[in-house]
Amino acid sequence: MPTSSSGTGQRPRSRAAAGLPALTADRIITAATTLTGERGLDNWTLRELARAVEAYPAVIYHHVGDRDAVVNAVVDRVVGLLELPDPELPWQDWFTELLASLRAVLRSYPGCARRLALFGPSVKAATRSIDAGIGVLLKAGFGRESPMAYNLLLMTACQFVAMEDDRDGALAIRIDNTEEYATYRERADLPGMAELGAAMHDLMGDPDLAAGYYAQVYDYAVRRCLDGLAHRLEELRESGGEGLTAT
Repeated sequence: MPTSSSGTGQRPRSRAAAGLPALTADRIITAATTLTGERGLDNWTLRELARAVEAYPAVIYHHVGDRDAVVNAVVDRVVGLLELPDPELPWQDWFTELLASLRAVLRSYPGCARRLALFGPSVKAATRSIDAGIGVLLKAGFGRESPMAYNLLLMTACQFVAMEDDRDGALAIRIDNTEEYATYRERADLPGMAELGAAMHDLMGDPDLAAGYYAQVYDYAVRRCLDGLAHRLEELRESGGEGLTAT
C-alpha cells in the first residue's frame, strides 16, 4: 500500500523508511507484466498496478507514463522474451521454430498478440527479431520481398493468437456454436456443413482433441503460409526476380 500518512497532517514516509524497495520504471513494468500474465493486458487498471507496487498512481506516471505507455512497455518486455532459433537452420525450419515459440510466449500474456497485430512492437524491441528474421529470408533468396514475407508470417501468427485469446473469454458462445454445427454432421444435402459438423462432433467427444484444437489450427496456418512462400521462392528463382540473393 502507498506509504502515506493521509489525513494525519504528517508527511508521507519514504519507501525506505517503510521498508519498501526503491521504485523504478523496471520494477513497475515487471509488475505490470505479471498482472498481464495473470489477468490479460486489458484487465488491470493503473490503480491496481499502483497497489501492486505499493505506490500512488502519480508515481507510475512519473516513472513510466500513462496506462498506454505502461502497456507499450509490457508488450516490448514480452517481445524480449522471444528466443531466436539457430541462424544456421533452413529458413522454413527457422520460422517454424520461431512461430511456435512466439505462440507460447504470447499465450502466456493474453492481449499482447492483439496489440502486436494492430500496432507492432517498438522499433527498439523489434530490432533483434526483425533483423534476424529478414536476414534469414534474404539468405534464402527472397530479396526485396523479404520484409513482406516476414510481415506475412508474423502478422498471421499474432492474429491467430489474438483470436485464441479473445475466444477464451467467450466459452459459452463457442460451446453453443460447436453443438449447433455438430447437428449438421448427417446432412447429405449440405456436404460441406456435414463435414464440418462431423469435425465438431469429434471435437466435442474428445477432450484431448479439443484442448489442442487452436494449436493445431495455428500450426496449420503457419505451415500453409510457409508452403506459399516456398512456392513464391521457386517463382523468384525461375524468373531471376529483383533482389534475388540465392541460387
